[in-house]
Parts: sequence; structure tokens; C-alpha cells
Amino acid sequence: MQTETITYIIISGIIALLLALFQYAYKSKIKGPRSWLLSALRFITLFSVFLLLINPKFDQVSYYNEKPNLVVAVDNSESVSYLEQSQNTSQLINSLKANEALNENFNIEFYSFGKEVNATDSLSFDEKQSNLALVFERLAEVYNSSISPTLLISDGNQTYGNDYAYLTKRYKQAVFPIILGDTTTYTDVKIQQLNVNRYAYLKNKFPVEVIATYNGNSTVNTQLKITSGATTVFSKPITFSKTITSQIVNLTLPANRVGVTSYRAQVVPLNNEKNTINNVKNFAVEVIDQKTNVAIVSDVLHPDLGALKKSIESNEQRNAEILSTTEFLNKANDFQLVIVYQPTNNFRALFKEIDRLKLNKIVVAGTKTNWSLLNQLQANYKQQLTNQTEEYQPTLNQNYATFIVDNLNFGEFPPLKAEFGETIFSIPFETILYKTINGTQIEEPLISTFEINDRREALILGEGIWRWRAQAFLNENSFNSFDNFIGKLVQYLSTSQRRTRLNVNYESFYNGNDNVKITAQFFNKNYEFEDNASLNITLKSKDTDSTRSFPFVLKNTNYEVDLSGLEAGNYSFIVSVNNENISKSGELKILDYNVEQQFLNANVTKLQSLANSSDGQSYFIDNTAAIANDLLNDSRFATIQKSTKKVVPLIDWKYLLALIALSLAAEWFIRKYNGLI
Repeated sequence: MQTETITYIIISGIIALLLALFQYAYKSKIKGPRSWLLSALRFITLFSVFLLLINPKFDQVSYYNEKPNLVVAVDNSESVSYLEQSQNTSQLINSLKANEALNENFNIEFYSFGKEVNATDSLSFDEKQSNLALVFERLAEVYNSSISPTLLISDGNQTYGNDYAYLTKRYKQAVFPIILGDTTTYTDVKIQQLNVNRYAYLKNKFPVEVIATYNGNSTVNTQLKITSGATTVFSKPITFSKTITSQIVNLTLPANRVGVTSYRAQVVPLNNEKNTINNVKNFAVEVIDQKTNVAIVSDVLHPDLGALKKSIESNEQRNAEILSTTEFLNKANDFQLVIVYQPTNNFRALFKEIDRLKLNKIVVAGTKTNWSLLNQLQANYKQQLTNQTEEYQPTLNQNYATFIVDNLNFGEFPPLKAEFGETIFSIPFETILYKTINGTQIEEPLISTFEINDRREALILGEGIWRWRAQAFLNENSFNSFDNFIGKLVQYLSTSQRRTRLNVNYESFYNGNDNVKITAQFFNKNYEFEDNASLNITLKSKDTDSTRSFPFVLKNTNYEVDLSGLEAGNYSFIVSVNNENISKSGELKILDYNVEQQFLNANVTKLQSLANSSDGQSYFIDNTAAIANDLLNDSRFATIQKSTKKVVPLIDWKYLLALIALSLAAEWFIRKYNGLI
């Protein structure tokens, strides 16, 4: 309490006392004890009222006990059951739940993880992937500001995501790994890694790299074979020993027919091998008969050029070259699509050549664009000339009907910089992204497409696309989403197919552990996105002739169906729309591969290193009796008494109001009783 407030209280007490004495000791006819009693009651009333006017504040301190958290993260992947540890894991979870001492001293939270992390203790051990790095990312978001020792029940074998050995440094908690498995070493030979391009070109040869490894002490001879159907297309003997534990085999295979071709790479098993599943890897290559060549033409240097080239070439079916106008004119016949980046005075001849060859193009306009010239070189749109620049953020047009555009959270992307003013189109066009200024969307396109005279064109009204690619990586730790966006734009401009009301997006083949997801968009007759349509996919297995149907689910601006539970094999499908005579058909292949079955042992070394680096302790699943006692006796995880201080103003103290009312009532009763009223 401040000195000034104390002074006011003392003065208030003196004034209240003087007023009470003046009324009942100096002026009153009542003498004796009744006078002093009335004086005291009047003093209490006046002093209490003065206190309310001053309204001093008091500190109110309360104490409470805070228990530490005990985070239990359980590996729910198939490798746990494959290592025959699912029963032991379930028993350990039940013992933790039943331990009264642990529940009394900790707030126990259970999580299961595979490719994703879920807050649950329900275990099925059927996850196809193990992403241990994501476990520590998610837990760090929740528990880094509290005391939360963590039990990691896992075999330590990671099949997806970043290496968790590095991400654990962000997680500021002691980690206690429960190791599912043993340290027994088995003789084993396996295909550690197989590298091959997803696409190849007709009548070319495509490279394949096979990395085979060996775990054992004796010298062994085996054979690497690659087959396609019943035909062996490659064979080579390989030898391993105690010192030669790996072999890298590089080879090329011919691409003789268009379509998806499946292959099977196998290292012939040894006589005493325990795990022969990891001796085999299936892979597939899609053979195409043409490659899209894209010219990126610019006379200015800008990071957008490199970002566009990287995005386009992320698909191996496409090649991009950054050229000057002169270089393009010398080899214009080599390209199917031209990206005209910020045209200047040197672009007159380029536009004439593009028109002569009837090439599709993307025009990217920015702060260095000569709009006076560009307005003259084409008649499809005109830009208002203001000689001023503006920054525009993107907003997705959810009714864009030409091809499927995924929402990449465009609203969080950095703005593009361009000429200020309206762009007026003289032909019909469709907007992919609208301009947004200071959070307000305006009905002007930032990125648009149109078709005229059997040619397709896109207009991007802004520079700074490289920032979008960087932002996509920050959002998802991957460039894939942005590269796919640019890839779809390039694909649309590189083909001559007419737009349809039903668009289906899928891959020709999927690896066994991939998420098999098919997306679709459906539009009404005005090519506006229809968000209440009913889409179904009918899937037929070519191997068994069985047929199944699945409904699509609306997600944002797409319909999506998840087929990740399908068995490996060849499938044909038909996507249809209920009450509409519209459908799309296709084929896909799912390769037989289960990454969770590739392991013989737990990754003991890595889990023990994790325990040491986080000041925790590792345990084997067969020796977990001491875990509870170790946690309870660790002084770092003791219950902490904490206090909270709350500043309470006197006016909130209801008892003071009751005291004022009581003293006034008592004073009135005494005066009334003595005939003073």
C-alpha cells in the first residue's frame, strides 16, 4: 500500500473521530456509556464510508500445488507388432494407468503416433509410417513451459519426416525411452535404398541405383535380380563380408512402351535369414512419349526466374530454360510454352514470333514492365498507366473452374508488387487469385487465365513469386504445394484439352506407404464450384475383379476420397456425379511395399543417445519395473507449491458494506430506544 493512501486513511480516521465526538460528546444530551457507544458506532460508519471513497487496494495471496505432467508417447506403427511387442506395450500402458502413486503425483497424458500424433491411449498398431520427429514438434508446442518428463515407448525406427535426433534439442524435457525390442544381431541382407526417377521417356534408358547392405560376420554370395512380370531384365552376383557390408549397383533399363511399368528388385535371401521381406523392393516408372519444354524469357535479373524454373522442373516431365529475348528467337521452335517475364522494349520481335508459332504463354508483369508497349503488342487486356506501384496480396477464387487449385493459405503469402491501376480485359477470362489491398479484396485479378483462338494464356500481375515459394516452405517444410500449383498452371497451358465440369486429380501409381488420395472438383453449367454435389468413385481391382464404391468428402474447395487402406495391385476407377450424366475414368497402381516390416531390431543406440542428451534414462520393455519408482524419486519432478497474488480493491469487500449497514442500524435503534428520534 502506498504512503499517500496510508496518509489519507489516517486523516479519514481523525475526521471520523472528531465528527463522532462532536455529535455525541460535545452536543449530545446523552452522557455516560451510551454516549461513548453511539460515538463508536458513528465513528465506524463515517470511517468506513471514507475508506470506500479512498478505496485502498490490498494484496491477496493464495497457494496451490502444481503436479508435473507425465507425457506418454506410444508408437502405434506396424513395426511394433512385427517385432512382437504389441502385447508388452499394452501391458505397460495398463500398468501406468493403474499405478496410484504415479496418478497421485503426475498429470498423466497419453499420445499415440504413427505418421501423425493423436492424444489417445487407444492402440491398434496398424500405422503405416513412424514420424518420431513430429512427436517432439507437437509436444514442444504444449509442454515446453512446464515440467513434463516424457516416456517414449517405441522401437526407435523412423520411416517418415526429419531425423528426430536433431529435433529433440527443441524439446526441453527429460525423455525416458522404453525400447521395444532387443539387441540381438541377426544375419541379414537387404535392399537399403533404391533410387529411380518416377518418369522416363519413350525409347530412352532410365537409371536405377540399388544400395544393398549386409549384417553378419562371414563372407556370403548372393544375387541382385530385377524382374518385370515373369521376365528378368537385370541380374548381377554380389558378395558381402564382415568388412564389405554394402554394395551399390548402378544400371540402366530401357523404356520401350508408354505407360506405367512395374519392376521388382530382389536380393536373393541367404539360407539362415530371419527377415526376407526387406530383400525385395517394388518400384514403377511411368514412360511418356514427350517432354514439355518451357522458355522463361527475361531481360532483367530477378529471383522470380530461379523460383519459376525450380517449380517447373520439380516435375521430371518438364524442362525450363532462362533465356534472353535474342536467345529465345534463335531456338523458339524447341518450346511448347513461353513465360514472358516483365516485357520491355526488346520484346516486340518475341511477341511476333510467339504469335507466328501459335505458342501458349504466361505474361508476368511487375515494376519494370513497359505497359505502354505491352498494351500495344496484344489486344486481350489493357493496363491503366499510373506510373505508381502497389502491393497486392492474393485471395483464392473458390469458383475457379478450369483446373483444381488447392488452397495454400494464399492469404498468408507476401504481397506481389505491380503497377497500380485497373487491368481491363476485352475477352472472357477466369480469375485464379484476386487482388487484396490492406485486407480488402477487390474484384480485380492478380492471376488469371483465358482462351482465345485455340490458344491459352495466363497473366500474373505482380513480381515477387519467389517469396511465395519460400513462404510455402515455411508453412509445410516443403516446396511441393507451391510447385504443384505452378505445375498445374503449366500443365493447363501446355495442353489443348477443353475444360470440363468435372476435374479429377490423381497419380498413375503410388508407393505402398503413400497416402492414396484422389481429389476432384465439380462445377455447374456456369462453371461455378458446386459445393453440395454428391460424388462417388467406383473402384475395380484388375487382379480380383472385385468392385467397391466410396463417397467423396468436401474439403475446402475440393472433393477428396482417401483410399490409403487399399491392398497393392492394379485398379481402374470411375468418378461419377449423382443426378448428372458426367463421369471421369482412369487407372492407378499401388505398389506392394511396407516400410515398417524392414526392421529386425529396435534402434537401441539412437534411443539411448536420446535419453543421455535429454538427461533421461532408457529402459528395455522387458525391464520396466523400476520406471515408476525412478520417476517418483527424481527430485526434478516433485510437486511444486505455487502462489498467486491478486490485487483486491476495498470496494469489492462486501463485509465492509455489511458493517456500515449494521452500525447505522444499531445507532438508529439505540437513539430510538432512548427517545432521541
